[in-house]
Amino acid sequence: MNFKDIHIGKFIEIKVTECGMEISHICNYFNLGEKDILRMYDSSHIDSALLLKWSKLLNYDFFRLYTQHLIFYAPPSSNLKPQSQTKHKVLKSNFRKNIYTQEIIDFILELMEEKKLSRHEIYEKYKIPSTTLYKWISKRKK
Repeated sequence: MNFKDIHIGKFIEIKVTECGMEISHICNYFNLGEKDILRMYDSSHIDSALLLKWSKLLNYDFFRLYTQHLIFYAPPSSNLKPQSQTKHKVLKSNFRKNIYTQEIIDFILELMEEKKLSRHEIYEKYKIPSTTLYKWISKRKK
Protein backbone atom coordinates (compact mmCIF):
# COMPACT_ATOMS: atom_id res chain seq x y z
CA MET A 1 0.00 0.00 0.00
CA ASN A 2 1.44 3.34 -1.04
CA PHE A 3 0.76 6.00 1.58
CA LYS A 4 2.74 8.69 -0.23
CA ASP A 5 0.46 9.16 -3.22
CA ILE A 6 -3.11 8.51 -2.12
CA HIS A 7 -5.60 7.97 -4.93
CA ILE A 8 -8.67 7.60 -2.73
CA GLY A 9 -10.97 6.56 -5.57
CA LYS A 10 -8.82 3.53 -6.37
CA PHE A 11 -8.74 2.52 -2.70
CA ILE A 12 -12.54 2.76 -2.55
CA GLU A 13 -12.90 0.70 -5.72
CA ILE A 14 -10.59 -1.98 -4.30
CA LYS A 15 -12.60 -2.14 -1.08
CA VAL A 16 -15.89 -2.36 -3.01
CA THR A 17 -14.46 -5.26 -5.02
CA GLU A 18 -13.24 -7.00 -1.84
CA CYS A 19 -16.69 -6.66 -0.26
CA GLY A 20 -18.44 -7.82 -3.42
CA MET A 21 -20.96 -5.01 -3.13
CA GLU A 22 -23.34 -4.48 -6.03
CA ILE A 23 -23.17 -1.16 -7.86
CA SER A 24 -26.97 -0.86 -7.63
CA HIS A 25 -26.77 -0.96 -3.82
CA ILE A 26 -24.09 1.75 -3.87
CA CYS A 27 -26.15 3.91 -6.24
CA ASN A 28 -29.18 3.60 -3.96
CA TYR A 29 -27.10 4.43 -0.87
CA PHE A 30 -25.66 7.61 -2.40
CA ASN A 31 -28.79 8.39 -4.44
CA LEU A 32 -26.55 8.78 -7.49
CA GLY A 33 -26.25 7.17 -10.91
CA GLU A 34 -23.70 4.54 -11.87
CA LYS A 35 -21.66 7.07 -13.88
CA ASP A 36 -21.29 9.27 -10.77
CA ILE A 37 -20.05 6.32 -8.71
CA LEU A 38 -17.57 5.32 -11.42
CA ARG A 39 -16.39 8.94 -11.58
CA MET A 40 -15.64 8.76 -7.84
CA TYR A 41 -13.48 5.67 -8.46
CA ASP A 42 -11.43 7.73 -10.93
CA SER A 43 -11.12 10.68 -8.57
CA SER A 44 -7.95 11.17 -6.55
CA HIS A 45 -9.81 13.57 -4.19
CA ILE A 46 -13.20 13.14 -2.57
CA ASP A 47 -15.14 15.49 -0.33
CA SER A 48 -14.83 14.52 3.34
CA ALA A 49 -18.61 14.10 3.74
CA LEU A 50 -18.62 11.62 0.84
CA LEU A 51 -15.59 9.85 2.24
CA LEU A 52 -17.38 9.48 5.56
CA LYS A 53 -20.36 7.93 3.77
CA TRP A 54 -18.02 5.52 1.93
CA SER A 55 -16.41 4.62 5.25
CA LYS A 56 -19.80 3.83 6.77
CA LEU A 57 -21.04 1.91 3.73
CA LEU A 58 -17.94 -0.25 3.42
CA ASN A 59 -17.23 -0.43 7.15
CA TYR A 60 -13.67 0.78 6.60
CA ASP A 61 -11.89 3.90 7.87
CA PHE A 62 -10.65 5.58 4.68
CA PHE A 63 -9.43 8.55 6.73
CA ARG A 64 -6.80 6.22 8.17
CA LEU A 65 -4.99 6.35 4.83
CA TYR A 66 -4.42 10.06 5.35
CA THR A 67 -3.49 9.58 9.00
CA GLN A 68 -0.84 7.05 7.99
CA HIS A 69 0.43 9.51 5.40
CA LEU A 70 0.91 12.08 8.17
CA ILE A 71 2.71 9.56 10.38
CA PHE A 72 5.10 8.64 7.59
CA TYR A 73 5.66 11.90 5.77
CA ALA A 74 4.89 14.87 8.04
CA PRO A 75 8.02 16.75 9.05
CA PRO A 76 9.10 16.31 12.67
CA SER A 77 7.52 18.87 14.95
CA SER A 78 9.72 21.64 16.22
CA ASN A 79 10.43 22.03 19.92
CA LEU A 80 10.86 25.78 19.50
CA LYS A 81 8.51 27.91 21.57
CA PRO A 82 6.63 30.77 19.94
CA GLN A 83 8.49 34.05 20.26
CA SER A 84 5.49 36.03 21.43
CA GLN A 85 2.98 34.66 23.90
CA THR A 86 -0.57 35.97 23.74
CA LYS A 87 -3.44 35.71 26.20
CA HIS A 88 -4.85 32.87 24.14
CA LYS A 89 -3.22 29.49 24.00
CA VAL A 90 -1.34 28.88 20.79
CA LEU A 91 -2.78 25.97 18.88
CA LYS A 92 0.14 23.72 18.05
CA SER A 93 -0.24 20.91 15.55
CA ASN A 94 1.62 17.80 16.48
CA PHE A 95 1.15 15.28 13.70
CA ARG A 96 4.08 13.06 14.66
CA LYS A 97 2.30 10.83 17.12
CA ASN A 98 3.78 7.50 18.03
CA ILE A 99 0.70 5.66 16.87
CA TYR A 100 1.38 2.74 14.59
CA THR A 101 -1.47 0.60 13.34
CA GLN A 102 -1.01 -3.08 12.64
CA GLU A 103 -1.06 -2.30 8.90
CA ILE A 104 1.89 0.06 9.31
CA ILE A 105 3.82 -2.41 11.44
CA ASP A 106 3.23 -5.17 8.86
CA PHE A 107 4.22 -2.82 6.03
CA ILE A 108 7.52 -1.89 7.69
CA LEU A 109 8.36 -5.46 8.66
CA GLU A 110 7.59 -6.65 5.12
CA LEU A 111 10.01 -4.08 3.74
CA MET A 112 12.69 -5.53 5.99
CA GLU A 113 11.84 -9.18 5.32
CA GLU A 114 11.83 -8.65 1.56
CA LYS A 115 15.12 -6.77 1.93
CA LYS A 116 13.70 -3.69 0.22
CA LEU A 117 14.97 -1.51 3.07
CA SER A 118 17.52 -2.10 5.80
CA ARG A 119 16.89 -1.23 9.45
CA HIS A 120 19.01 1.85 9.09
CA GLU A 121 17.06 3.00 6.02
CA ILE A 122 13.80 2.51 7.92
CA TYR A 123 15.12 4.60 10.82
CA GLU A 124 16.11 7.36 8.41
CA LYS A 125 13.12 7.33 6.08
CA TYR A 126 10.24 6.80 8.53
CA LYS A 127 11.84 8.11 11.76
CA ILE A 128 10.79 4.99 13.67
CA PRO A 129 12.89 4.60 16.83
CA SER A 130 15.20 1.60 16.81
CA THR A 131 13.75 0.29 20.09
CA THR A 132 10.27 0.33 18.57
CA LEU A 133 11.46 -1.55 15.52
CA TYR A 134 13.23 -4.16 17.67
CA LYS A 135 10.04 -4.67 19.70
CA TRP A 136 8.06 -5.24 16.51
CA ILE A 137 10.61 -7.77 15.27
CA SER A 138 10.67 -9.67 18.56
CA LYS A 139 6.86 -9.78 18.74
CA ARG A 140 6.63 -11.07 15.17
CA LYS A 141 9.08 -13.91 15.94
CA LYS A 142 6.80 -15.12 18.75
